[in-house]
Amino acid sequence: MNSAYETPTASLDDPFYYLTNFRYVLAWVEARHGDLLSAEERDFIRHFEMLSRASQALLVRMVMRKGELFRLDKLTYGEIGGAEQALAPLVALCWVDSAPLLSRRELFRLLRLSELRQALADEISNAGLTINSTKAALQVALEESLKESVALQQWWPTATTQIVRLTVMEICDRLRLMFFGNLRQDWAEFVLTELGLQRFEQVPLTAESRAFQQRDEVDTYMVLHRLRERLDDGEPLQALYAQLPPASPNRWLDARRARLVLAMARDAERSGEAELALTLYAAADSSEARIRRLRLLERMGDYQTAYHLAHKALAAGPCESEAQALARLLPRMERRLGLPLAAREKPAEAPSQVLMLPGPRPVECAAAEHLATPAAPVFYVENSLLTSLFGLLFWPAIFKPLPGAFFHPFHSGPADLFREDFVHRRQADIDACLLQLENGRYRHSIQATWHAKQGITSPFVHWGIVSEELLLLALECLPPAHLRACFERLLADLKQNRAGLPDLIQFMPDAPPGKPRYRMIEVKGPGDRLQDNQRRWIAFFAHHQMPVEVCYVRWQSVEGI
Repeated sequence: MNSAYETPTASLDDPFYYLTNFRYVLAWVEARHGDLLSAEERDFIRHFEMLSRASQALLVRMVMRKGELFRLDKLTYGEIGGAEQALAPLVALCWVDSAPLLSRRELFRLLRLSELRQALADEISNAGLTINSTKAALQVALEESLKESVALQQWWPTATTQIVRLTVMEICDRLRLMFFGNLRQDWAEFVLTELGLQRFEQVPLTAESRAFQQRDEVDTYMVLHRLRERLDDGEPLQALYAQLPPASPNRWLDARRARLVLAMARDAERSGEAELALTLYAAADSSEARIRRLRLLERMGDYQTAYHLAHKALAAGPCESEAQALARLLPRMERRLGLPLAAREKPAEAPSQVLMLPGPRPVECAAAEHLATPAAPVFYVENSLLTSLFGLLFWPAIFKPLPGAFFHPFHSGPADLFREDFVHRRQADIDACLLQLENGRYRHSIQATWHAKQGITSPFVHWGIVSEELLLLALECLPPAHLRACFERLLADLKQNRAGLPDLIQFMPDAPPGKPRYRMIEVKGPGDRLQDNQRRWIAFFAHHQMPVEVCYVRWQSVEGI
């Protein structure tokens, strides 16, 4: 199969638009992941197709709502008609439980105060409460007497409503996972696209372009997702760690596992479980995990181990952020251990100035207004301009249809964007884009892409900020050699380096020959200081002799008091 991704053609004018979208997902998953589907999932798809439209629609309405418990009187939709009639086939298939057991918390969440007063009249009386007690007071007072989970009819035999539980949400989550490749995206993606609020690049599709290649990858993802939910719910860390699946040969799935282990380690450290935190940081084995492990060892007083591990990390060729943290840690370890301080290169610094301005107000706007002149306009761009120029020039490489990069119609960027092999897999395309900075074709390419792809979602292009005026000024004033250096730094670590860029840029298109035609300006208000990622970018600019400075804003109204 080799075709372009196309979004479903459902219209919001169609009252069953959501059903069309759901059917689209089922058909997509069955066609592209049929070999990965379990017998339970295949049965679900087969039985779903046999349901009446009303029953299908009611099920999908429930799937797309939050939670699994619903009041029947809240499942009222004009296009479906009577909910009870549409519900009956779903109950017969055991996809909906018509008399689910309800905990005290669920009961209080689903029933109104007036209904609780009727349902729990005896319990309220026995607790010595008045019938006018608030919902919160009732919940606290009845906590001990309502520990058992029972059906609504047992709580309230004369109930005026019915509560049902959807039992196939797990199946629907797995199908949604196989479609999106994650559980972060949901059915709202369809609606936003149909409303025209977001547009996506259409990328040619190959048979290999899917999120999962093996069934156990689907199952592992679900296990990791549920463990993260349980971690957020505060379950004991030791129990969660014991249920952690082993490392996966699937690199992006293993990266997801490492992020979960890091989150568990941070929770363990916050809760005072230092030894468990050290074990988990070691297991996560990421840049952030290594630095957090070293800092924890330092706080525990184990300087020798911290010093040894820091040198081991330094010898492994760390990324910029890790190297920056190590450069701060190692001198402290050397002092603690009584070792001579090693000579270290000091990062290049940018010139700075203090601006006394009327305020207070947003410091970036205040500085921009103060520094701008008719011949040298100033724009507030922060992380938008250089990344947008990068995204426009490298658009063909970023959206190249490689296996495992795109597998559904709602990708804002490739799924492997932040993986270590992103550049390697596209090296020839990236080199071709960089070559345009040498032969001068980059201006035409960037402008052509800006016009052709206007409004299409990109992980780098900020359409609302990069106007045509700003784009043309940037292409006129930014030397291609400076752009290349910045783009190569972005490519070295796309995740870390796309942030931390200066707030403002000033263009001087009429500057005399040999003089800079732009300068980047980082603005800091009273009490603010440079962040680590900002320091790294500023050191990079200064090292490459690119015009950059830091402006510290002080308010005249405050200083004069």
